[in-house]
Amino acid sequence: MWEQNYTPVAHSLWMSSLAAALPLFVVLYLLGLRRRPAWVAALAGLGTAAAVGVGVYHMPLGAMLSATAYGAAFGLFPIGWVVFTAILLFRMTEAAGQFEILKDSVGGLARDRRLQALLIAFAFGAFIEGAAGFGTPVAVAAAMMVGLGFSPFYATALCLLANTAPVAFGSIATPVLTLAATTGLPLDKLSAAVGHICAPISLILPAYLILVMGGWKALRGVWPAAALCGVVFAGTQFAISNYVGAQLTDILSSLATIAALVILLRVWHPRDSFLLEGDSPHDQAPPRRPLREVLRAWGPYGLLVIFVLLWGWDAVKVKLSAWNIVFGWPGLQNHVQRMPPVVAHAAPYAATYTFNWLAAPGTACLLAAVAAGVFFLRLSPRDLGQVFRGTAKSLAFAELTIAAVLALAFVMNYSGATATLGLALAATGRYFPFFSALLGWLGVFLTGSDTSANALFGNLQVVTAQQLHLGPVLMAASNSSGGVMGKMISLQSIAVAAAATQLRSADEGRLFRFVLRHSVLLAGLIGLIVAAYARWGGAWTR
Repeated sequence: MWEQNYTPVAHSLWMSSLAAALPLFVVLYLLGLRRRPAWVAALAGLGTAAAVGVGVYHMPLGAMLSATAYGAAFGLFPIGWVVFTAILLFRMTEAAGQFEILKDSVGGLARDRRLQALLIAFAFGAFIEGAAGFGTPVAVAAAMMVGLGFSPFYATALCLLANTAPVAFGSIATPVLTLAATTGLPLDKLSAAVGHICAPISLILPAYLILVMGGWKALRGVWPAAALCGVVFAGTQFAISNYVGAQLTDILSSLATIAALVILLRVWHPRDSFLLEGDSPHDQAPPRRPLREVLRAWGPYGLLVIFVLLWGWDAVKVKLSAWNIVFGWPGLQNHVQRMPPVVAHAAPYAATYTFNWLAAPGTACLLAAVAAGVFFLRLSPRDLGQVFRGTAKSLAFAELTIAAVLALAFVMNYSGATATLGLALAATGRYFPFFSALLGWLGVFLTGSDTSANALFGNLQVVTAQQLHLGPVLMAASNSSGGVMGKMISLQSIAVAAAATQLRSADEGRLFRFVLRHSVLLAGLIGLIVAAYARWGGAWTR
Protein backbone atom coordinates (compact mmCIF):
# COMPACT_ATOMS: atom_id res chain seq x y z
CA MET A 1 0.00 0.00 0.00
CA TRP A 2 1.38 3.38 -1.02
CA GLU A 3 1.45 6.04 1.72
CA GLN A 4 0.68 9.66 0.92
CA ASN A 5 3.37 12.24 1.69
CA TYR A 6 2.08 15.80 2.06
CA THR A 7 5.50 17.51 2.02
CA PRO A 8 7.36 15.82 -0.85
CA VAL A 9 9.41 18.90 -1.81
CA ALA A 10 12.29 19.34 0.66
CA HIS A 11 9.89 18.38 3.49
CA SER A 12 8.52 21.91 3.21
CA LEU A 13 4.76 22.46 3.32
CA TRP A 14 4.95 25.76 1.47
CA MET A 15 7.26 24.56 -1.31
CA SER A 16 5.13 21.45 -1.67
CA SER A 17 2.04 23.65 -1.88
CA LEU A 18 3.48 25.49 -4.86
CA ALA A 19 4.00 22.18 -6.64
CA ALA A 20 0.51 20.97 -5.67
CA ALA A 21 -1.04 24.16 -7.04
CA LEU A 22 0.59 23.84 -10.49
CA PRO A 23 -2.51 22.21 -12.09
CA LEU A 24 -4.65 25.08 -10.80
CA PHE A 25 -2.22 27.66 -12.16
CA VAL A 26 -2.37 25.97 -15.56
CA VAL A 27 -6.18 26.04 -15.58
CA LEU A 28 -6.30 29.68 -14.48
CA TYR A 29 -3.69 30.68 -17.06
CA LEU A 30 -5.32 28.94 -20.00
CA LEU A 31 -8.90 29.84 -19.16
CA GLY A 32 -8.43 33.28 -17.64
CA LEU A 33 -5.49 34.70 -19.60
CA ARG A 34 -5.17 32.72 -22.82
CA ARG A 35 -8.98 32.44 -23.23
CA ARG A 36 -8.87 28.80 -24.20
CA PRO A 37 -12.08 26.71 -24.15
CA ALA A 38 -12.91 25.06 -20.84
CA TRP A 39 -12.25 21.56 -22.16
CA VAL A 40 -8.73 22.52 -23.27
CA ALA A 41 -7.95 24.07 -19.88
CA ALA A 42 -9.37 21.02 -18.08
CA LEU A 43 -7.32 18.53 -20.11
CA ALA A 44 -4.15 20.59 -19.65
CA GLY A 45 -4.80 20.79 -15.92
CA LEU A 46 -5.33 17.03 -15.81
CA GLY A 47 -2.04 16.40 -17.60
CA THR A 48 -0.24 18.68 -15.14
CA ALA A 49 -1.87 16.99 -12.14
CA ALA A 50 -0.79 13.58 -13.45
CA ALA A 51 2.79 14.82 -13.93
CA VAL A 52 2.89 16.34 -10.44
CA GLY A 53 1.34 13.23 -8.89
CA VAL A 54 3.89 10.86 -10.41
CA GLY A 55 6.93 13.14 -10.61
CA VAL A 56 6.65 15.08 -7.34
CA TYR A 57 4.49 12.95 -5.04
CA HIS A 58 5.89 9.65 -6.42
CA MET A 59 2.43 8.20 -6.83
CA PRO A 60 2.56 4.82 -8.57
CA LEU A 61 1.76 5.15 -12.27
CA GLY A 62 -0.97 2.51 -12.08
CA ALA A 63 -2.69 4.27 -9.18
CA MET A 64 -2.53 7.59 -11.05
CA LEU A 65 -4.12 6.11 -14.17
CA SER A 66 -6.77 4.39 -12.06
CA ALA A 67 -7.58 7.65 -10.24
CA THR A 68 -7.91 9.39 -13.60
CA ALA A 69 -10.40 6.80 -14.84
CA TYR A 70 -12.25 6.84 -11.50
CA GLY A 71 -12.69 10.61 -11.58
CA ALA A 72 -13.76 10.62 -15.23
CA ALA A 73 -16.35 7.92 -14.53
CA PHE A 74 -17.72 9.86 -11.57
CA GLY A 75 -17.87 12.99 -13.71
CA LEU A 76 -19.85 11.29 -16.46
CA PHE A 77 -22.13 9.43 -14.07
CA PRO A 78 -23.93 10.67 -12.04
CA ILE A 79 -22.97 14.31 -12.68
CA GLY A 80 -22.83 14.33 -16.48
CA TRP A 81 -25.96 12.17 -16.58
CA VAL A 82 -28.15 14.67 -14.72
CA VAL A 83 -26.81 17.52 -16.85
CA PHE A 84 -27.64 15.65 -20.07
CA THR A 85 -31.16 14.69 -19.03
CA ALA A 86 -31.99 18.17 -17.70
CA ILE A 87 -30.91 19.78 -20.97
CA LEU A 88 -32.77 17.08 -22.89
CA LEU A 89 -36.01 18.04 -21.12
CA PHE A 90 -35.47 21.70 -21.96
CA ARG A 91 -34.72 20.95 -25.62
CA MET A 92 -37.88 18.83 -25.81
CA THR A 93 -40.05 21.72 -24.59
CA GLU A 94 -38.31 23.94 -27.11
CA ALA A 95 -38.92 21.51 -30.01
CA ALA A 96 -42.60 21.17 -29.05
CA GLY A 97 -43.09 24.94 -29.17
CA GLN A 98 -43.99 25.10 -25.48
CA PHE A 99 -41.06 27.27 -24.51
CA GLU A 100 -42.58 30.29 -26.25
CA ILE A 101 -45.68 29.96 -24.08
CA LEU A 102 -43.54 29.52 -20.97
CA LYS A 103 -41.51 32.59 -21.94
CA ASP A 104 -44.68 34.66 -22.49
CA SER A 105 -46.03 33.64 -19.09
CA VAL A 106 -42.92 34.92 -17.36
CA GLY A 107 -42.74 38.02 -19.56
CA GLY A 108 -46.38 38.80 -18.79
CA LEU A 109 -45.68 38.63 -15.09
CA ALA A 110 -42.57 40.82 -15.25
CA ARG A 111 -41.33 42.54 -18.41
CA ASP A 112 -38.55 44.33 -16.54
CA ARG A 113 -35.23 42.53 -17.06
CA ARG A 114 -34.23 43.02 -13.42
CA LEU A 115 -37.40 41.38 -12.15
CA GLN A 116 -36.99 38.53 -14.65
CA ALA A 117 -33.48 37.95 -13.27
CA LEU A 118 -34.82 37.83 -9.70
CA LEU A 119 -37.64 35.48 -10.65
CA ILE A 120 -35.70 33.06 -12.85
CA ALA A 121 -31.98 33.25 -12.00
CA PHE A 122 -32.45 33.64 -8.25
CA ALA A 123 -35.82 32.24 -7.12
CA PHE A 124 -36.63 29.60 -9.75
CA GLY A 125 -32.96 28.61 -9.99
CA ALA A 126 -32.90 28.06 -6.21
CA PHE A 127 -35.98 25.85 -6.50
CA ILE A 128 -34.34 23.66 -9.16
CA GLU A 129 -31.14 23.60 -7.07
CA GLY A 130 -33.08 22.36 -4.06
CA ALA A 131 -34.76 19.65 -6.10
CA ALA A 132 -31.99 18.48 -8.42
CA GLY A 133 -28.67 20.33 -8.03
CA PHE A 134 -25.53 19.12 -9.87
CA GLY A 135 -25.60 21.87 -12.53
CA THR A 136 -29.28 21.53 -13.42
CA PRO A 137 -30.43 24.97 -12.14
CA VAL A 138 -27.83 26.93 -14.09
CA ALA A 139 -28.56 25.00 -17.27
CA VAL A 140 -32.34 25.36 -17.04
CA ALA A 141 -32.51 28.94 -15.76
CA ALA A 142 -29.87 30.27 -18.17
CA ALA A 143 -31.59 28.65 -21.14
CA MET A 144 -34.90 30.20 -20.07
CA MET A 145 -33.33 33.65 -19.80
CA VAL A 146 -31.83 33.35 -23.28
CA GLY A 147 -35.30 32.53 -24.53
CA LEU A 148 -36.55 35.72 -22.90
CA GLY A 149 -34.02 37.80 -24.81
CA PHE A 150 -30.95 37.89 -22.57
CA SER A 151 -27.65 37.38 -24.37
CA PRO A 152 -26.07 33.95 -23.75
CA PHE A 153 -23.13 35.56 -21.93
CA TYR A 154 -25.31 37.75 -19.71
CA ALA A 155 -27.78 34.98 -18.89
CA THR A 156 -24.99 32.55 -18.03
CA ALA A 157 -23.11 35.03 -15.85
CA LEU A 158 -26.21 36.04 -13.88
CA CYS A 159 -27.30 32.45 -13.29
CA LEU A 160 -23.83 31.40 -12.14
CA LEU A 161 -23.81 34.31 -9.70
CA ALA A 162 -27.34 33.63 -8.43
CA ASN A 163 -26.69 29.91 -7.98
CA THR A 164 -24.67 30.40 -4.80
CA ALA A 165 -27.04 30.98 -1.89
CA PRO A 166 -28.92 27.66 -2.27
CA VAL A 167 -26.00 25.34 -3.14
CA ALA A 168 -25.20 24.15 0.41
CA PHE A 169 -28.74 22.74 0.72
CA GLY A 170 -29.03 21.66 -2.92
CA SER A 171 -30.38 18.35 -4.16
CA ILE A 172 -32.43 17.75 -1.01
CA ALA A 173 -29.48 18.89 1.19
CA THR A 174 -27.06 16.31 -0.21
CA PRO A 175 -23.95 18.45 0.62
CA VAL A 176 -24.93 18.83 4.30
CA LEU A 177 -25.92 15.17 4.56
CA THR A 178 -22.54 14.20 3.10
CA LEU A 179 -20.77 16.53 5.54
CA ALA A 180 -22.53 14.89 8.49
CA ALA A 181 -21.65 11.41 7.23
CA THR A 182 -18.00 12.36 6.61
CA THR A 183 -17.37 14.12 9.93
CA GLY A 184 -19.70 12.22 12.26
CA LEU A 185 -21.11 15.53 13.52
CA PRO A 186 -24.87 15.91 14.24
CA LEU A 187 -26.87 16.80 11.14
CA ASP A 188 -29.12 19.26 12.96
CA LYS A 189 -26.16 21.24 14.30
CA LEU A 190 -24.45 21.34 10.91
CA SER A 191 -27.69 22.44 9.23
CA ALA A 192 -28.12 25.24 11.77
CA ALA A 193 -24.51 26.38 11.39
CA VAL A 194 -24.70 26.46 7.58
CA GLY A 195 -27.95 28.41 7.87
CA HIS A 196 -26.30 30.95 10.17
CA ILE A 197 -23.45 31.47 7.68
CA CYS A 198 -25.42 31.47 4.41
CA ALA A 199 -28.43 33.54 5.48
CA PRO A 200 -26.53 36.87 5.58
CA ILE A 201 -25.29 36.23 2.04
CA SER A 202 -28.79 35.26 0.88
CA LEU A 203 -30.06 38.52 2.34
CA ILE A 204 -27.86 40.68 0.13
CA LEU A 205 -27.48 38.46 -2.94
CA PRO A 206 -30.61 39.65 -4.85
CA ALA A 207 -29.49 43.28 -4.48
CA TYR A 208 -25.94 42.28 -5.45
CA LEU A 209 -27.31 40.59 -8.56
CA ILE A 210 -29.07 43.80 -9.64
CA LEU A 211 -25.94 45.85 -8.90
CA VAL A 212 -23.98 43.60 -11.24
CA MET A 213 -26.66 44.08 -13.90
CA GLY A 214 -26.78 47.87 -13.85
CA GLY A 215 -25.24 49.50 -10.79
CA TRP A 216 -26.93 51.60 -8.12
CA LYS A 217 -29.30 53.27 -10.57
CA ALA A 218 -30.71 49.89 -11.60
CA LEU A 219 -31.05 48.80 -7.96
CA ARG A 220 -32.89 51.98 -6.91
CA GLY A 221 -35.64 51.21 -9.40
CA VAL A 222 -36.40 47.73 -8.04
CA TRP A 223 -35.20 47.91 -4.46
CA PRO A 224 -38.56 46.77 -3.02
CA ALA A 225 -38.39 43.56 -5.06
CA ALA A 226 -34.69 42.96 -4.29
CA ALA A 227 -35.22 43.60 -0.59
CA LEU A 228 -38.28 41.34 -0.47
CA CYS A 229 -36.36 38.56 -2.24
CA GLY A 230 -33.48 38.78 0.20
CA VAL A 231 -35.57 39.01 3.36
CA VAL A 232 -37.97 36.20 2.45
CA PHE A 233 -35.32 33.80 1.13
CA ALA A 234 -32.81 34.45 3.92
CA GLY A 235 -35.46 34.40 6.65
CA THR A 236 -36.97 31.14 5.42
CA GLN A 237 -33.53 29.60 4.87
CA PHE A 238 -32.49 30.47 8.42
CA ALA A 239 -35.74 29.27 10.00
CA ILE A 240 -35.98 25.96 8.12
CA SER A 241 -32.29 25.04 8.48
CA ASN A 242 -32.35 25.79 12.21
CA TYR A 243 -35.76 24.57 13.33
CA VAL A 244 -37.10 22.10 10.73
CA GLY A 245 -34.24 20.34 8.93
CA ALA A 246 -31.79 20.60 6.08
CA GLN A 247 -33.66 18.63 3.41
CA LEU A 248 -36.47 21.11 2.65
CA THR A 249 -34.51 24.33 3.17
CA ASP A 250 -34.05 25.28 -0.49
CA ILE A 251 -37.47 24.04 -1.61
CA LEU A 252 -39.41 26.07 0.95
CA SER A 253 -37.16 29.14 0.74
CA SER A 254 -37.50 29.39 -3.03
CA LEU A 255 -41.24 28.73 -3.04
CA ALA A 256 -41.75 31.43 -0.42
CA THR A 257 -39.67 33.85 -2.49
CA ILE A 258 -41.54 33.11 -5.73
CA ALA A 259 -44.89 33.56 -3.96
CA ALA A 260 -43.77 36.83 -2.37
CA LEU A 261 -42.61 38.21 -5.73
CA VAL A 262 -45.83 37.21 -7.48
CA ILE A 263 -47.90 38.95 -4.78
CA LEU A 264 -45.70 42.06 -4.94
CA LEU A 265 -45.97 42.31 -8.72
CA ARG A 266 -49.76 42.38 -8.49
CA VAL A 267 -49.63 45.71 -6.64
CA TRP A 268 -46.28 47.23 -7.61
CA HIS A 269 -44.10 47.71 -10.68
CA PRO A 270 -40.92 49.77 -11.11
CA ARG A 271 -41.43 53.32 -12.32
CA ASP A 272 -38.20 53.42 -14.34
CA SER A 273 -37.17 51.18 -17.22
CA PHE A 274 -34.12 48.99 -17.67
CA LEU A 275 -33.09 47.83 -21.11
CA LEU A 276 -30.43 45.41 -22.25
CA GLU A 277 -28.48 45.79 -25.46
CA GLY A 278 -30.84 44.95 -28.29
CA ASP A 279 -34.00 45.71 -26.31
CA SER A 280 -36.44 48.28 -27.62
CA PRO A 281 -38.47 50.54 -25.31
CA HIS A 282 -41.38 50.00 -27.68
CA ASP A 283 -41.39 46.22 -27.51
CA GLN A 284 -44.93 44.95 -27.33
CA ALA A 285 -46.16 43.11 -24.28
CA PRO A 286 -46.22 39.33 -24.75
CA PRO A 287 -49.61 37.91 -25.70
CA ARG A 288 -51.84 36.70 -22.88
CA ARG A 289 -52.07 32.95 -23.01
CA PRO A 290 -54.99 30.84 -21.81
CA LEU A 291 -54.41 29.28 -18.42
CA ARG A 292 -54.62 25.78 -19.92
CA GLU A 293 -51.76 26.54 -22.33
CA VAL A 294 -49.62 28.04 -19.56
CA LEU A 295 -50.14 25.01 -17.33
CA ARG A 296 -49.26 22.70 -20.19
CA ALA A 297 -46.05 24.64 -20.91
CA TRP A 298 -44.99 24.49 -17.25
CA GLY A 299 -46.07 20.85 -16.99
CA PRO A 300 -42.68 19.32 -17.90
CA TYR A 301 -40.96 21.31 -15.13
CA GLY A 302 -43.69 20.37 -12.70
CA LEU A 303 -43.03 16.73 -13.55
CA LEU A 304 -39.30 17.31 -13.11
CA VAL A 305 -39.83 18.59 -9.58
CA ILE A 306 -42.26 15.77 -8.71
CA PHE A 307 -39.89 13.06 -9.96
CA VAL A 308 -36.81 14.54 -8.28
CA LEU A 309 -38.62 15.01 -4.95
CA LEU A 310 -39.97 11.47 -5.22
CA TRP A 311 -36.43 10.18 -5.89
CA GLY A 312 -35.27 12.03 -2.77
CA TRP A 313 -37.96 10.52 -0.52
CA ASP A 314 -36.27 8.08 1.84
CA ALA A 315 -38.78 5.25 1.34
CA VAL A 316 -38.40 5.43 -2.45
CA LYS A 317 -34.65 6.04 -2.31
CA VAL A 318 -34.08 2.85 -0.34
CA LYS A 319 -35.96 0.73 -2.89
CA LEU A 320 -34.24 2.36 -5.86
CA SER A 321 -30.81 2.07 -4.25
CA ALA A 322 -31.30 -1.69 -3.97
CA TRP A 323 -30.52 -1.81 -7.69
CA ASN A 324 -27.18 0.02 -7.28
CA ILE A 325 -24.04 -1.63 -8.59
CA VAL A 326 -21.26 -0.95 -6.06
CA PHE A 327 -17.65 -2.02 -6.43
CA GLY A 328 -14.15 -1.03 -5.41
CA TRP A 329 -12.40 0.78 -8.22
CA PRO A 330 -9.74 -1.54 -9.70
CA GLY A 331 -6.16 -0.56 -8.88
CA LEU A 332 -7.20 2.13 -6.41
CA GLN A 333 -9.55 0.79 -3.74
CA ASN A 334 -7.50 0.73 -0.50
CA HIS A 335 -4.24 0.92 -2.50
CA VAL A 336 -3.48 4.39 -1.08
CA GLN A 337 -3.06 5.17 2.60
CA ARG A 338 -4.02 8.57 4.02
CA MET A 339 -1.82 9.81 6.83
CA PRO A 340 -2.16 12.18 9.83
CA PRO A 341 -2.88 15.05 10.22
CA VAL A 342 -5.31 14.81 7.32
CA VAL A 343 -6.94 11.94 9.21
CA ALA A 344 -6.69 11.17 12.89
CA HIS A 345 -5.03 7.81 12.24
CA ALA A 346 -3.44 6.24 9.16
CA ALA A 347 -6.20 4.63 7.13
CA PRO A 348 -6.74 3.19 3.63
CA TYR A 349 -8.25 5.63 1.14
CA ALA A 350 -11.44 4.06 -0.16
CA ALA A 351 -12.32 4.25 -3.86
CA THR A 352 -15.81 2.82 -4.13
CA TYR A 353 -17.82 3.50 -7.25
CA THR A 354 -21.60 3.40 -7.06
CA PHE A 355 -23.39 2.99 -10.37
CA ASN A 356 -26.81 4.08 -9.14
CA TRP A 357 -28.41 3.85 -12.56
CA LEU A 358 -31.94 3.85 -11.17
CA ALA A 359 -31.57 6.01 -8.06
CA ALA A 360 -29.55 8.79 -9.74
CA PRO A 361 -31.21 12.24 -10.05
CA GLY A 362 -30.48 12.09 -13.78
CA THR A 363 -32.73 9.06 -14.12
CA ALA A 364 -35.51 11.00 -12.40
CA CYS A 365 -34.96 13.78 -14.96
CA LEU A 366 -35.07 11.27 -17.82
CA LEU A 367 -38.34 9.77 -16.63
CA ALA A 368 -39.75 13.28 -16.22
CA ALA A 369 -38.77 13.97 -19.84
CA VAL A 370 -40.43 10.74 -21.01
CA ALA A 371 -43.61 11.52 -19.04
CA ALA A 372 -43.59 15.09 -20.37
CA GLY A 373 -43.29 13.79 -23.90
CA VAL A 374 -46.35 11.57 -23.37
CA PHE A 375 -48.64 13.93 -21.47
CA PHE A 376 -47.62 17.46 -22.51
CA LEU A 377 -45.29 17.71 -25.49
CA ARG A 378 -46.61 15.02 -27.87
CA LEU A 379 -43.45 14.76 -29.92
CA SER A 380 -43.16 12.07 -32.58
CA PRO A 381 -40.45 9.37 -32.24
CA ARG A 382 -38.59 11.03 -35.11
CA ASP A 383 -38.67 14.41 -33.35
CA LEU A 384 -37.52 12.81 -30.11
CA GLY A 385 -34.61 11.18 -31.92
CA GLN A 386 -33.56 14.50 -33.42
CA VAL A 387 -33.74 16.22 -30.02
CA PHE A 388 -31.70 13.43 -28.42
CA ARG A 389 -28.98 13.57 -31.09
CA GLY A 390 -28.88 17.36 -31.01
CA THR A 391 -28.55 17.40 -27.22
CA ALA A 392 -25.79 14.81 -27.27
CA LYS A 393 -23.88 16.76 -29.93
CA SER A 394 -24.20 20.11 -28.16
CA LEU A 395 -23.09 18.66 -24.80
CA ALA A 396 -20.10 16.66 -26.08
CA PHE A 397 -17.45 19.19 -25.03
CA ALA A 398 -19.29 19.99 -21.79
CA GLU A 399 -19.27 16.31 -20.84
CA LEU A 400 -15.58 16.07 -21.76
CA THR A 401 -14.88 19.06 -19.51
CA ILE A 402 -16.78 17.51 -16.60
CA ALA A 403 -14.92 14.21 -17.00
CA ALA A 404 -11.52 15.94 -17.21
CA VAL A 405 -12.16 18.23 -14.23
CA LEU A 406 -13.27 15.36 -11.98
CA ALA A 407 -10.31 13.27 -13.16
CA LEU A 408 -8.00 16.19 -12.27
CA ALA A 409 -9.60 16.48 -8.82
CA PHE A 410 -9.35 12.75 -8.12
CA VAL A 411 -5.69 12.60 -9.18
CA MET A 412 -4.94 15.51 -6.85
CA ASN A 413 -6.92 13.84 -4.05
CA TYR A 414 -5.28 10.43 -4.27
CA SER A 415 -1.77 11.75 -4.86
CA GLY A 416 -2.04 13.92 -1.73
CA ALA A 417 -1.74 17.26 -3.56
CA THR A 418 -5.17 18.46 -2.43
CA ALA A 419 -4.35 17.59 1.18
CA THR A 420 -1.12 19.59 0.89
CA LEU A 421 -3.09 22.67 -0.14
CA GLY A 422 -5.56 22.06 2.67
CA LEU A 423 -2.79 21.74 5.25
CA ALA A 424 -1.23 24.97 4.00
CA LEU A 425 -4.48 26.81 4.66
CA ALA A 426 -4.91 25.03 7.99
CA ALA A 427 -1.45 26.24 9.02
CA THR A 428 -2.72 29.83 9.18
CA GLY A 429 -3.37 29.39 12.91
CA ARG A 430 -5.66 32.03 14.44
CA TYR A 431 -6.63 33.18 10.96
CA PHE A 432 -7.92 29.71 10.12
CA PRO A 433 -11.64 30.56 10.57
CA PHE A 434 -11.28 32.94 7.61
CA PHE A 435 -9.25 30.52 5.50
CA SER A 436 -11.52 27.63 6.44
CA ALA A 437 -14.14 29.05 4.09
CA LEU A 438 -11.53 29.43 1.34
CA LEU A 439 -10.65 25.75 1.76
CA GLY A 440 -14.24 24.86 0.88
CA TRP A 441 -14.12 27.36 -1.99
CA LEU A 442 -11.00 25.62 -3.32
CA GLY A 443 -12.66 22.22 -3.04
CA VAL A 444 -15.68 23.24 -5.10
CA PHE A 445 -13.53 25.00 -7.67
CA LEU A 446 -11.65 21.73 -8.12
CA THR A 447 -14.58 19.32 -8.12
CA GLY A 448 -17.52 21.50 -9.18
CA SER A 449 -19.54 20.04 -6.31
CA ASP A 450 -20.14 21.19 -2.74
CA THR A 451 -20.91 17.57 -1.91
CA SER A 452 -17.50 16.43 -3.18
CA ALA A 453 -15.74 19.31 -1.40
CA ASN A 454 -17.37 18.31 1.89
CA ALA A 455 -16.32 14.70 1.41
CA LEU A 456 -12.81 15.91 0.53
CA PHE A 457 -12.13 18.51 3.24
CA GLY A 458 -14.83 18.00 5.88
CA ASN A 459 -12.76 15.77 8.14
CA LEU A 460 -9.65 17.93 7.69
CA GLN A 461 -11.67 20.91 8.93
CA VAL A 462 -12.71 18.99 12.04
CA VAL A 463 -9.19 17.74 12.82
CA THR A 464 -7.74 21.24 12.40
CA ALA A 465 -10.49 22.81 14.51
CA GLN A 466 -9.75 20.42 17.36
CA GLN A 467 -6.02 21.19 17.18
CA LEU A 468 -6.72 24.94 17.28
CA HIS A 469 -9.46 24.64 19.95
CA LEU A 470 -12.15 25.90 17.59
CA GLY A 471 -15.70 24.65 17.21
CA PRO A 472 -15.66 21.66 14.82
CA VAL A 473 -19.31 22.24 13.83
CA LEU A 474 -18.59 25.81 12.75
CA MET A 475 -15.45 24.87 10.81
CA ALA A 476 -17.16 21.98 9.05
CA ALA A 477 -20.11 24.24 8.17
CA SER A 478 -17.64 26.85 6.94
CA ASN A 479 -16.33 24.33 4.42
CA SER A 480 -19.77 23.86 2.89
CA SER A 481 -20.73 27.53 3.07
CA GLY A 482 -17.47 28.80 1.57
CA GLY A 483 -17.73 26.14 -1.08
CA VAL A 484 -20.89 27.61 -2.56
CA MET A 485 -18.89 30.58 -3.81
CA GLY A 486 -16.57 28.30 -5.73
CA LYS A 487 -19.48 26.89 -7.71
CA MET A 488 -19.65 29.82 -10.12
CA ILE A 489 -16.00 29.47 -11.21
CA SER A 490 -15.83 25.68 -11.47
CA LEU A 491 -15.12 24.52 -15.01
CA GLN A 492 -17.97 22.05 -14.69
CA SER A 493 -20.53 24.82 -14.05
CA ILE A 494 -19.15 27.02 -16.81
CA ALA A 495 -19.17 24.17 -19.33
CA VAL A 496 -22.75 23.16 -18.49
CA ALA A 497 -24.06 26.72 -18.63
CA ALA A 498 -22.22 27.43 -21.88
CA ALA A 499 -23.68 24.31 -23.48
CA ALA A 500 -27.21 25.16 -22.30
CA THR A 501 -27.08 28.67 -23.76
CA GLN A 502 -24.93 27.75 -26.79
CA LEU A 503 -22.30 30.25 -25.66
CA ARG A 504 -19.31 30.47 -27.97
CA SER A 505 -16.21 28.61 -26.78
CA ALA A 506 -14.21 31.81 -27.14
CA ASP A 507 -16.43 33.47 -24.50
CA GLU A 508 -15.84 30.84 -21.81
CA GLY A 509 -12.60 32.48 -20.70
CA ARG A 510 -14.31 35.86 -20.64
CA LEU A 511 -17.10 34.38 -18.54
CA PHE A 512 -14.58 32.89 -16.11
CA ARG A 513 -12.87 36.25 -15.65
CA PHE A 514 -16.22 37.97 -15.13
CA VAL A 515 -17.41 35.68 -12.34
CA LEU A 516 -13.98 35.20 -10.73
CA ARG A 517 -13.91 38.59 -9.03
CA HIS A 518 -17.41 38.09 -7.63
CA SER A 519 -16.49 34.60 -6.44
CA VAL A 520 -13.40 35.84 -4.60
CA LEU A 521 -15.25 38.79 -3.05
CA LEU A 522 -18.18 36.70 -1.79
CA ALA A 523 -15.92 33.89 -0.55
CA GLY A 524 -13.95 36.49 1.40
CA LEU A 525 -17.21 37.78 2.88
CA ILE A 526 -18.13 34.24 3.96
CA GLY A 527 -14.69 33.98 5.59
CA LEU A 528 -15.28 37.19 7.55
CA ILE A 529 -18.68 35.95 8.73
CA VAL A 530 -17.14 32.69 9.92
CA ALA A 531 -14.30 34.55 11.66
CA ALA A 532 -16.86 36.73 13.47
CA TYR A 533 -18.85 33.67 14.57
CA ALA A 534 -15.66 31.94 15.74
CA ARG A 535 -14.92 34.89 18.00
CA TRP A 536 -18.36 35.95 19.17
CA GLY A 537 -20.67 33.05 18.26
CA GLY A 538 -22.82 31.15 20.70
CA ALA A 539 -23.13 27.53 21.70
CA TRP A 540 -24.29 26.45 18.22
CA THR A 541 -20.75 27.10 16.87
CA ARG A 542 -19.29 24.21 18.90
